[in-house]
Amino acid sequence: MTRDRAPLVSWSRWPSFLPVAVLLVAVIVDVLTPLPSVFPLLAAAPVLAAPVYSLSGTITIGVVALLIGTALGYTEGNVTLAEYLVRFASIVVLTVLAAILNRVMAKDRKQLKDTREVAEAVQLAVLPASPQRVGPLNVASRYRAAAKEAAIGGDLYAIHSTPDSVRMMIADVRGKGLGAVRTVNRLLGAFYEAAAYIPGLTDVVDRLEELMQRVNAEEEEGPESFATAVLIDVPNDGSAIYMVNLGHPSPLLIHQGRASPLEPTAPSLPLGLGNLGRTQVPVDRYTLPHDATLVLFTDGLVEARDRHGTFYDPVPFLSRPLPTGPGVILDALLADLTRYTEGRLDDDAALMAVTRPPDVSGGTRQNSLPHP
Repeated sequence: MTRDRAPLVSWSRWPSFLPVAVLLVAVIVDVLTPLPSVFPLLAAAPVLAAPVYSLSGTITIGVVALLIGTALGYTEGNVTLAEYLVRFASIVVLTVLAAILNRVMAKDRKQLKDTREVAEAVQLAVLPASPQRVGPLNVASRYRAAAKEAAIGGDLYAIHSTPDSVRMMIADVRGKGLGAVRTVNRLLGAFYEAAAYIPGLTDVVDRLEELMQRVNAEEEEGPESFATAVLIDVPNDGSAIYMVNLGHPSPLLIHQGRASPLEPTAPSLPLGLGNLGRTQVPVDRYTLPHDATLVLFTDGLVEARDRHGTFYDPVPFLSRPLPTGPGVILDALLADLTRYTEGRLDDDAALMAVTRPPDVSGGTRQNSLPHP
């Protein structure tokens, strides 16, 4: 597993140009118009610089505003000394206040950054480190923490090799904080135990459902806990994908330059909500061609938005020509996500990808799970 180190906060470009633009507008307005004073524009420049510049940059903007105000004051013949001193003092005071504001905001950003890094470190300690090869599959996983959150999330993934197949799960537990982490730990333990000893994929789901029902029974207060999840079984010959989708975003199968969502044939309730009327979940079968890559992810990926509020769709990007290899594909996908959202991710995103190499051949499937 690789920790993604994209910037915690990414400002769009235009705010950094705004203080300089205000100073230029002040000069242009003073030269070309009969307005009596452009002092409000000059005074606003250091305040605008405080959120987006460093301390030295903020002070520099204030000094430049002061110099411009001094120069323009000499060109105004009807400005009294008292008025001139008021303008001078006002820009100095606002620059000092802007510098203080800059330091306060920088401290808050650092505190949030440190808290998020601790939360991410705990999350990464909880999640298992994915090996690069499991059975017939090449494997990679990534985790991206939300830009606006400092709480530990409920995203998880796991992969386990059995004598007959490779089983994997990606899930998203409702909520954040230590309660979500406890549930994540219990789900991971239950999955590894069930994946190793229970032959049927639907029976694995039943075992995980029993666990979530116990979690809800133990939680006397607060809303009911649940987890969306996808469970997958790939036989050792690597030829097929058997999948159960429990209210989770559909995985994407990338092959020959096209990304196709593997939609379930019928919707199923998330783990923990089976008492609301879920019958036996359907197991869908899909073909896994040579050189194909299966990408699984939590909803933090597809619920990410750009500055206009439009959700991110990974299908167009993953349908472009991409290098082979699950790790390279996930890195490219996260780089595109960062570009699209300008680094502002509203929810955690966990991703896992598996690739069937072109040299996989042979092997027979032994009844490790029922056909749908």
